Parts: sequence; structure tokens; C-alpha cells
Amino acid sequence: MSVPRTSRASTVAVEDISRAILVLRGHKVLLDAELAALYGVTTKRLNEQVKRNAERFPEDFMFRLTRAETEAPNRSHFATGSQKHRDPRFPPYALTEHGAIMAATILNSPRAIEMSVYVVRAFVQLRELLGSNRELARRFAQLEARLDKKLTDHDAAIAAILSAIRELMNPAMPKHRSIGFTADLDEK
Repeated sequence: MSVPRTSRASTVAVEDISRAILVLRGHKVLLDAELAALYGVTTKRLNEQVKRNAERFPEDFMFRLTRAETEAPNRSHFATGSQKHRDPRFPPYALTEHGAIMAATILNSPRAIEMSVYVVRAFVQLRELLGSNRELARRFAQLEARLDKKLTDHDAAIAAILSAIRELMNPAMPKHRSIGFTADLDEK
């Protein structure tokens, strides 16, 4: 059974977008160059539109990366090919899910509107993945606590068995009776 062509294309698009999503400052974001490529416009055009409509992009929709963030060791995640032509005085913008959707509305191109659906799906897929990881971590912690309790109980039982074995290995010396007849004078 083959998957319909549109479904396959959307799955590929969502997976490609998911790989481009980064977590910076505790937010899941797409960099401006990645988003511009998805929407079929230049980064310059995207940034121009963002500047013209700055009131639509509060800090929780978009922020500019710091120099330290752009020079971080994990910079290879930032699509270094698009960064080599960027003026180093202007670090890239990072757009959250809401910022990416707002960018699609201000660009007002058919490609941007079409791709915004895939961007939303990618963010939702990532959110679900993180949620399932949290559930898995919670269950793992519960299992670990139960194992610790059982190990503690087993450790106590093993310690009791070892002490009993030590007692058996070192029996108390019985009283030696003296040879010959001895009278108990205390009984009378």
C-alpha cells in the first residue's frame, strides 16, 4: 500500500523543518535564514518585512541571537552555509513558532502561506516528542525508585544471611568438661 504523494511530501517537509528547529534560551526556534529559505524569499526580504512590522513581533515571537550564541561550539547547527555571507555585526534572528506564523502573514506569498502549515506541524511534532520524553523520564524515575527500595530490602536480607553464615563458620567453643569425677557441692 503506497502513501499518497501529498502525504509523503508533507511528511518530508515536516521532517526537514523539524531538523532545522533549535532550542535557544528555552524556546524552540527557527533562524531567519532557514525560515526565509522555507518561505521562498531571501533573508534580506524576510528581515525587511520583520522590521517594517516590528509591532507584530514581541520578544516571545522573535529575538536576535547574541554574539556568544552565534559563536557557540554548536554553531554547526545554525546552517553555517547561510551564515558565511551574513554581516557579523548583525547576528541572525530566531523566530518562535508564533513568530514563524506571523512572518508568513506579513510576507503574504503563496509559498509562505503553504509552508507555514508545515512549520506549525513541525513545531507540534516536536512538542509531542518532548512530551513523550517527559512521560518516559517520569516512568523511568518511578521504576528507579522501586528498584532502589527493592535493592535496599534485598541488601538488608543479604546482610542478615551473611551474618548468620559468619556465626556458623565461627561456632562458640563448648565448655570443656574436666576428666574424672567432680561433685557439685552447690546443689545441697
